[in-house]
Amino acid sequence: MATTTSAEKGTSVRKGGSWLIDEGTAGDVFTPEQLTNEHRLIARTALDFSLNEVLPQLDALEQKDWALSRTLVKRAAELGLLATDVAEAYGGLDLDKVSALVVAEGISRCASFGTTFGAMANLSVLPLSAFGTEDQKQRYLTRIVSGELIGAYALSESGSGSDALGAKTRATRQPDGSFTLTGEKMWITNAGFADVFIVFAKVDGEAFTAFIVERSFPGVSTGKEEHKLGLHGSSTAPLIMQDARVPAENVLGEIGKGHKVAFNVLNYGRFKLGAMCTGGGRGILAEAAKYAATRKQFGVPIATFGAIKYKLSEMTTRLYGIESALYRTAGLIDSFIEAQRAAEGAAFTPLTALEEFAIESSIAKVAGSEILDYVIDENLQIHGGNGYVHDYPAERHYRDARVNRIFEGTNEINRLLIAGMLMRRAVKGDLALIPAAKKLQDEVLSPSMELPPQDDSLDAALWQVRGFKKTGLLLLGSAMQKFGDKTSDEQEVLQWTSDVLMDAFMAESAVFRARRNERDTRASGALQGDTARLFVHDAGLRIEAAARQALAAIHDGDTLRTMLAALRRILKPQPINTVTLRRRIADAVVAKGGYPF
Repeated sequence: MATTTSAEKGTSVRKGGSWLIDEGTAGDVFTPEQLTNEHRLIARTALDFSLNEVLPQLDALEQKDWALSRTLVKRAAELGLLATDVAEAYGGLDLDKVSALVVAEGISRCASFGTTFGAMANLSVLPLSAFGTEDQKQRYLTRIVSGELIGAYALSESGSGSDALGAKTRATRQPDGSFTLTGEKMWITNAGFADVFIVFAKVDGEAFTAFIVERSFPGVSTGKEEHKLGLHGSSTAPLIMQDARVPAENVLGEIGKGHKVAFNVLNYGRFKLGAMCTGGGRGILAEAAKYAATRKQFGVPIATFGAIKYKLSEMTTRLYGIESALYRTAGLIDSFIEAQRAAEGAAFTPLTALEEFAIESSIAKVAGSEILDYVIDENLQIHGGNGYVHDYPAERHYRDARVNRIFEGTNEINRLLIAGMLMRRAVKGDLALIPAAKKLQDEVLSPSMELPPQDDSLDAALWQVRGFKKTGLLLLGSAMQKFGDKTSDEQEVLQWTSDVLMDAFMAESAVFRARRNERDTRASGALQGDTARLFVHDAGLRIEAAARQALAAIHDGDTLRTMLAALRRILKPQPINTVTLRRRIADAVVAKGGYPF
């Protein structure tokens, strides 16, 4: 089992969202530099498979060669890439979540196949593994893990995308205990060649329930392939059920508890989608660096131009921030699981851990997909006219990535979830946010506050990060105090607040990672320090802008002026020479031919 110990992944077991109110230390976070040799071997296996066996077949995949897709899935299964999250009793490897993360990063180099793979490894495996009966696991899970069966996940409908519980697909009980399902599911990945579907329907029109539906069942069919903007090498089609007969033993989980299946699967899917975005972003940065080093204008490589260095450094810095947050989250989940397994023994289930870190998973999904889009856009710009034509992969990346902001719940929905889940945990008393917000209110109204270090060190960056977290607390506390039970209706405020929280989490993760590696020359420790400080600087600008808008939507008059003054005291940005930092980072990227860490 490829795991690292709790000591390696963090000195203590922490709850999801607790980073907002806890001080934390660099020793509490897991970083990519702590990967074991086994983790690195798994990562190399996934990356080599993607680069050497999948990408060369991309043209055939984009011609809808689903027989080839099945062959590649089977090959991925032979390499163990579908088995990371499955118990050994069902053909799995029962690895830690860090292993699952590095597989997702590696498989991402071909977005179309990565989507096919994700619908299997995330959306088909997890519901069966977590909620399936022993019989269901033996009949379906073992055969999906081996690549014999292709799985798909059928939740969305034309009228219920983000509102998943508003599904209209109906399951009607039959006298013999079976069910007939009638309805149409939309935008189903792998639908064109899947053998098994995890389908959500309402029993008797009310009880939202998950079912295992085979393509071979009477009344089951699929529609025509969708003509999509991107991901032309993955199958996307409607799933149509007309009085489809489903045996009673194919109910997945409990009747009326389908939301538990759906939402727990999506939590983990969001985390893995963030990892796929980060892995893809690193590959695209390498393309940009190599092109910039060889493309000449005015007689010199464009990589020597300050404007191009800005782009390369900003792409790197944002990837460093989300990558640091992802590995930190994986370490938190694994430490939580390890402690839970020790406490509960045979009763242990990883679902509690996945639900515990739902906030961090949504951050991974939103930030990962938007940072990938930034990297892709700048890569196309660096390629200029060449980036706009099929001869270079830049335009394909541009098309393929856009759906990530829609997958696994739109980014708008996930932004509402990030702030909303924190507030719900605060009200329930699971997280001491309310006392922390009250303490902060006293602090900002006091005549004096702690002054920041007067330099541009990591200590100064960490002081700023504390200000970022205080800003998040200030917004959460202000919104709850002003709007009470109606806070969920203030979507603009929640979106701005979530933007602050995402940047705060990534900034702290980046600084802790850099602090942990600052004296390690093998890990480019000094360059990590530059990158973390640059991320904090840029995050501060974004956070101040978002916070000012949120506060203006909550307060007015003298109260607003008081809160804006408090915001300035909390953030107190320190000027640094970002040009020097960016040039050093960009030069390292060009020298390395890609991501330098």
